[in-house]
Amino acid sequence: MAPVRSSVDGSGPARRAGRAVGRALHLPITGTARGIRRATHAHGAGESGLGRLIELHAINGAGDVMITVALASTVFFSVPTDEARGRVALYLAITMAPFTLLAPVIGPLLDRLPHGRRAAMACAMLARALLAVMMSGAVATGGLELYPAALGVLVASKAYGVVRSAVVPRLLPPTFSLVKANSRVTLAGLLATGAAAPVAAGLHAIGPPWPLYGACAIFVWGTFAAFQLPHKVDEAKGERRARLSTHEAHSKRPGLRTVSRPVLCGLLANAAMRALSGFLIFFLAFLLREHPLAGQSAAVSLGIVGVSAGVGNAAGTAVGSWLRARAPEAIIAAVLSVTLAVAVLAAVLFSGLLMAVLAGTAGFCQALAKLSLDAMIQRDVPEAVRTSAFARSETALQVAWVLGGGIGIVLPLNGVLGMAVAATMVAAGTVMALRGLLATPRTHRPGSARPRVA
Repeated sequence: MAPVRSSVDGSGPARRAGRAVGRALHLPITGTARGIRRATHAHGAGESGLGRLIELHAINGAGDVMITVALASTVFFSVPTDEARGRVALYLAITMAPFTLLAPVIGPLLDRLPHGRRAAMACAMLARALLAVMMSGAVATGGLELYPAALGVLVASKAYGVVRSAVVPRLLPPTFSLVKANSRVTLAGLLATGAAAPVAAGLHAIGPPWPLYGACAIFVWGTFAAFQLPHKVDEAKGERRARLSTHEAHSKRPGLRTVSRPVLCGLLANAAMRALSGFLIFFLAFLLREHPLAGQSAAVSLGIVGVSAGVGNAAGTAVGSWLRARAPEAIIAAVLSVTLAVAVLAAVLFSGLLMAVLAGTAGFCQALAKLSLDAMIQRDVPEAVRTSAFARSETALQVAWVLGGGIGIVLPLNGVLGMAVAATMVAAGTVMALRGLLATPRTHRPGSARPRVA
């Protein structure tokens, strides 16, 4: 006789139906997680450890956007324009100004901790988790106690960025160039930011502190994820500290601690683009509140310009990975020239549409210029100081963003004047880019037989 099946041993109809429902419910989550893991670990990134860094950077982007939404609702959106401008000015004075003084110290300080990079990234995550909880009590009122905590979040975020720039070269798969690796990391952060932004808006609808609670949970996750990076991240065998200058009089080995003139000019050109980014964020935020796009509300106008910049940045990252930064000096000079042309056009024929076009162009060209700078550093800077050079250059770019944002907040809300200032910033960077292109040895120029990037 065949054995009688019962629901007790787990094979009954009710149990089978329960398991089927359970699989149906968790399949979207587990399937999505597996798909993300396959994408981040593809082409050797899983074996080298780059995949875990890509996931960590996505966590970082999601947490940062949660805090940004919470602060924007308090400092910017919840009050009239004049009061909002004063609050943002106060925010800059209390957070950005001290950060401008602290940022140059971050790179050299982290240079002295080459064996603790995983711990440094974990501490940057944990610090922001704790500060998010501290800010949750003051975010509804906008009290002064909010600003020191925001300064701490900013410093921790930039410290993470500096360490991340130093870590990427140590996790390259055999078939990856640094440009391709940075493209993947940056694109993951952008996608995570775009996915987390509506979640943060939904949490804010529940209550002002809720995006900060979400940020706390995300950064705690990131704290544990940082320690999942490979141990070779903390190895510093053969590394030395770099100085971002074109000469060093007292060096016994000339060139070992220096960067070439094209690299320095490329860095200054990128600093101009980063300053433009900070300027546009703050200037357009207030300008569009007073003068929104035709037929649109202020919030929708800000959203259109923000999406334009984000899409441009993502497109620039993808194109940069496809180009593989061949002739990076020429790419930097070209993208700054394009940005300058659009900025001049926006100043002469000022309109809301041209502001959105400038934001998208700036995002696209900034991504391409940064990837090209990475390629130049990988090509020209000795391996012994390459990691340090990435950390120092990232610190310099963060300072440029702060200075550009400061100009954007103090400038009168005149669209033509703002676009003229933006064009001036890009013009200065274009001059440096062209100088770098002219100073490039012939063997590095387009059409030479020398390979561009390892």
